Amino acid sequence: MELNRFKGLGVAMVTPFNTEGNIDTAALKKLTTFLIDGGVDYLVVQGTTGESPVLSKAEKQQTLDIVTEVNNGKLPIVFGIGGNNTAAVVNDLQTYNLSKVNAILSASPYYNKPTQEGIYQHYKTLAEATSLPIILYNVPGRTASNVLPSTTLRLANDFENIIAVKEASGDMEQIMTIIRQKPEEFLVISGDDALTMPIIAAGGNGVISVIGNAFPIEFKNMVAAGLKDEMTAARELHYNLLPIIPLLFAEGNPAGVKEVLKFKGICGDHVRLPLVNISDNLKAALQKETDRINKS
Repeated sequence: MELNRFKGLGVAMVTPFNTEGNIDTAALKKLTTFLIDGGVDYLVVQGTTGESPVLSKAEKQQTLDIVTEVNNGKLPIVFGIGGNNTAAVVNDLQTYNLSKVNAILSASPYYNKPTQEGIYQHYKTLAEATSLPIILYNVPGRTASNVLPSTTLRLANDFENIIAVKEASGDMEQIMTIIRQKPEEFLVISGDDALTMPIIAAGGNGVISVIGNAFPIEFKNMVAAGLKDEMTAARELHYNLLPIIPLLFAEGNPAGVKEVLKFKGICGDHVRLPLVNISDNLKAALQKETDRINKS
């Protein structure tokens, strides 16, 4: 299994909508081309940033089909399939057309608050239901439960097709524990744009990013420098981008990054309820930071 394809910068793609609230296919094609031309390492379709909770199964397949058509085999594609009903997730793994997908990103079950054994059994069931590589996704801020390092490491050792974890716990000690004890080939991927440089410095393998939608070249340069152990350059690039990152999330993701993509002429700023557009004050702050980054 070629794991190098999931090192570096993966981008959790937004799903552009038109004024009627439908998928804006032209904008999605434009975004896909923008990211490929921007040098990202792989594309992530229908993660949280893609507003997956508010898309139907048919719409999720539609976005995947559009991205794979434009990509035309250039970059690996990761598709988000997760949920808190294990049987339903297995059904999705078996019924989506995944013929052009290279790996699955699957968030730990949310709301149910399973025990660590429940989380392990959930992922065990998924790993046994598909031959595709699986990237675990630990995001306690959204799921209300943390996947402990012991559970991540147990899964990494027990299942060959569980190949990585996207860690968005924000807990550097937890992340470093996984890095220190993981199997050699298992990847630790940042799920926090602001912590990507520190995680890479600690031995992580890259990021699945939100900011990469809007600044693929700039963020790729930072990630690449870090992975080459050129930390002086990586730190400079990191601190250049750092001020805009909290602004992107200040009033909900992906409303912030969609606003920056609107500035850049890639897609509109439309989101689906319960998300709403960002405030005028935040728009002004994002415009100011975007202008500064573009001039740097």
